[in-house]
Amino acid sequence: MTAQEQAALQVKEDRFWIYRRRLGDFWKLYRQSSLGKLGLGIVLFFVVVALVAPWIAPYDPFAFVGDPFLKPSLAHVFGTDQVGRDIFSRVIFGTRISLLVGLVASGITIVIGSVIGLVSGYLGGWPDNVLMRITDLFLILPSLPLMLIMAAILGKGITNIIIVIAVLDWTATARMVRSQTLSLKERPFTEASRAIGSTDLHTIARHIVPNVFPLVFANGMIAIVDAILSEAGLSFLGFGDPSAPSWGMVLHFADTAGATVNGYWWYIVPPGICIMLLVMGFAFISYSTDQILNPRLRRR
Repeated sequence: MTAQEQAALQVKEDRFWIYRRRLGDFWKLYRQSSLGKLGLGIVLFFVVVALVAPWIAPYDPFAFVGDPFLKPSLAHVFGTDQVGRDIFSRVIFGTRISLLVGLVASGITIVIGSVIGLVSGYLGGWPDNVLMRITDLFLILPSLPLMLIMAAILGKGITNIIIVIAVLDWTATARMVRSQTLSLKERPFTEASRAIGSTDLHTIARHIVPNVFPLVFANGMIAIVDAILSEAGLSFLGFGDPSAPSWGMVLHFADTAGATVNGYWWYIVPPGICIMLLVMGFAFISYSTDQILNPRLRRR
């Protein structure tokens, strides 16, 4: 092994230990946050439920297993819906859909927003003007009507809902990443990277992205919250996939069955509480992460 290869290997090992130490420091601070631990516990609970749904659900979520509108009992913990399907089983399987949409849609949103923010902030000039004017256009458009229009055009389905959310929710991330990139590209370490002849791609990947990532991660938790709520809203309004028993679709069928006016509370309360708890869990994680990554927000 040549001296140059040994030096490169040593650099990789040093980076590994640096990242490991930073992760350890982050976890040490995170464990001190009661809200953070509560949020993580809530999210992990729903993740486990989603993974073991086929084994803990007492019935097939699409099977007609009882009379319509049965009240909660030992046989049907959350009662049955208007066609005799077990609501408890549908809520359990709905965890999968809500988590899938939240994670995938927010992931695409973060990628789109980060790329646009990095390019806009780093290059400046006309690329910055064009990308920011496009961002402003998406910001001034009312999101809910635009979501409904796009969902109506694309048709019903979980994939289409993910596309709609991803296309419309990237603006906040783009603005945040651009602002941070504008500051980072003027720092001495970035200027030194350019001075030694590094390409723009290398400078962005090695010096800007690692410093932007913590804020993007914290913002990603809020993006998951937005995606879960957007999916629930679109499904409740009838744009979801009837073959996918998401929590929003359960509420949609409850609304069409007149559960509110007829007092079928067991049809409305369980999926509503699940949405609230999952959103609250990710919100707590975001709050705690933001406190750790932003020293000015830490409690002294």
